[in-house]
Amino acid sequence: MDSYFKNFYEKLYSRTGGFVPSKPLNQNMYPGDFFQIINGEMIVLGNIFRNNIINKDDYNLEYGIKQNAASWNFSEGISKPYSLRDVDKSSGRSFKYSKQLIGFKELGSFFFKSNNVESIKISDWSNIKNQLIIKMTQVLYSFRELYIVTESAVASDWTLAISGSEKGELELATEEEIFGLIDLFGSESAKTIQARDIEYYHRETKKNPIFFKAKKLVVKQEKLEVFISELISNRRTHSDWVDNFFDYDFESTTNESTTNESSPSIINSQSSILDMLQANELNPNTALLYFDWADINLDDVEKLFPVYGV
Repeated sequence: MDSYFKNFYEKLYSRTGGFVPSKPLNQNMYPGDFFQIINGEMIVLGNIFRNNIINKDDYNLEYGIKQNAASWNFSEGISKPYSLRDVDKSSGRSFKYSKQLIGFKELGSFFFKSNNVESIKISDWSNIKNQLIIKMTQVLYSFRELYIVTESAVASDWTLAISGSEKGELELATEEEIFGLIDLFGSESAKTIQARDIEYYHRETKKNPIFFKAKKLVVKQEKLEVFISELISNRRTHSDWVDNFFDYDFESTTNESTTNESSPSIINSQSSILDMLQANELNPNTALLYFDWADINLDDVEKLFPVYGV
């Protein structure tokens, strides 16, 4: 199921300047919620305001921030083979109706429409980010991986359809009088006549905050670079140490890939640097030297769609 949604999640992130849909898609995400991504799911652990992690006088919330409508209405891989107006006499009564057939070109093709999108955000993140680092990693908790929602978006209504194959189709109709070009998708009056190979189709009319921006806890780049440099240096001399220490002919050679700075195992070593610190080296007084906050990005969206068995 996850693979069907991935394309939509990535495109919404790019089109809206960093908003991510919740996962599962019906989970509300409020400013201040902190969560982890575990097995492709967002596990909300608490809220910095409800848990009194941040004092009331230290933060401000900004409401009703209007979002660009064009950024919140888009599609990929769809076609509209035909739309028409006709008269139906089969039911014993004659009435006019408008009909539209929407085709989806491939698995993961989608159609997304929303109206009146606005957001609520933490407006003074810079004032609280340092105390959050200290409290979330040392004083109150000992997180090493963490996300905090900084902005939530809501719409008066939104509609999303995602295809499960290259033969996906939606046939919609309405009895309302429509002038000009017919576009029924997302319309309140539209009725679904047929849905073929559609993996997900939902119209939401409640203002639920399922779209959000977040900050993630990261190791500071300068600390990471020093750690990577030392790690590479140690790996390059490891085979020499093996030859000198063990009284055995291992015929060991240094694997070039393990000393390459582009090696994913080295680049993705944010937690390793913390594990290698000496006891008590990381404490409330030094936490700001090691941790920082970064915007959630497409790499994090990728974590929502883990590939198993690879």
